[in-house]
Amino acid sequence: MTEPTAPITQDVLTFPRKDAPEGTGKVNLVGLTRDGLREVLIAAGTPEKQAKMRVGQVWQWIYQKGVRDFAEMTNLAKDYRAKLDAAFEIRLPELVTKQVSDDGTRKYLVRIAGGHEVEIVYIPETDRGTLCVSSQVGCTLTCSFCHTGTQKLVRNLTAGEIVGQIMLARDDLGDWTRAGEGMGERPRLVSNIVLMGMGEPLYNFDAVRDAMKIAMDGEGISLSRRRITLSTSGVVPEIARAGEEIGCMLAISFHATTNETRDKLVPINKRWNIEDLLEALKAYPKLSNSERITFEYVMLDGVNDTDEDARRLVRLIAGIPAKINLIPFNEWPGAPYRRSSPERIKAFANIIYKAGYASPIRKPRGEDIMAACGQLKSATERARKSRAEIAAEAGLGEVRIGGYVTGAGGE
Repeated sequence: MTEPTAPITQDVLTFPRKDAPEGTGKVNLVGLTRDGLREVLIAAGTPEKQAKMRVGQVWQWIYQKGVRDFAEMTNLAKDYRAKLDAAFEIRLPELVTKQVSDDGTRKYLVRIAGGHEVEIVYIPETDRGTLCVSSQVGCTLTCSFCHTGTQKLVRNLTAGEIVGQIMLARDDLGDWTRAGEGMGERPRLVSNIVLMGMGEPLYNFDAVRDAMKIAMDGEGISLSRRRITLSTSGVVPEIARAGEEIGCMLAISFHATTNETRDKLVPINKRWNIEDLLEALKAYPKLSNSERITFEYVMLDGVNDTDEDARRLVRLIAGIPAKINLIPFNEWPGAPYRRSSPERIKAFANIIYKAGYASPIRKPRGEDIMAACGQLKSATERARKSRAEIAAEAGLGEVRIGGYVTGAGGE
């Protein structure tokens, strides 16, 4: 990708907005399934007998090599490349800003059709590189501890906008297969995908499924299904379908051990409660000791972090191959909660570990650039709300602010 021309300010790279209008009237090939790509190629004049071969060639150029210019697809005849260029384009979301944390975490703000913006986070580790992608602009779930939840749902992302996030990050990292280089010759920088960005993936099922099928395709981005984790707050009717049609790893935003508390933290619980959710998880098609479900549990001071909560959690998940990720709460402006103390988190983790479950404590990453878990929110939608307003929307009777407790209404 070309270097930005805008100045660097406070460790933020700002990319000037392009003057060209959104789209060109051409069909964007990014996000089409193989069947969809075949259909549009045939509609543009590709003989049906050649269609399977042409799909494979174009697919590899786009998703294995990261090529955006049809003229560079050198195993295609020149006149055929010209026909492709006349009918199609290869368009990604527009990169607006890139921030790099002190710990190496990268946060990208990208603009999609309609001028809306979403955030993506890349987390480098010694043995992997994890990309956290978004599935919606905003979110419909209003989880009270999550910054994204304070932004109303604007719209679902398309499959092209979802897989385009992966491609954009690979651009920035130089992670494409280079000329003369075979797949797998270099370590993958984007080796894992987590659908834990903005939005509830199972409320945008078809687009998420198609994007992940593209990401898993062995002739393109080629990520193993076991390196893709879909995180849901508990859309129970879609859980089995996710296992059958996507087949990726599953993570559950659990965060509470009683329905009373979970109703406040994760309001979808009022529709599908803990008991409904656990029954769906026990029937998850990919469930096994080698493919465990991850329970995500944000640690909130005085809300869900007692020893009894830990013991109750162990009892609830009995019989489900699982691990529990404990997430120290990542504060954001106006948040109505505080992070549990390190001592409380360790005590909670110890109870779970002694019961026979892995209980890693997630190390916060990218906090200095608001890229940590639960902190993502479009810059253009980042209108501040007071702690009391957010708490009132969540139905919390009282909210801890500093060392004090204040009433928030709603009870």
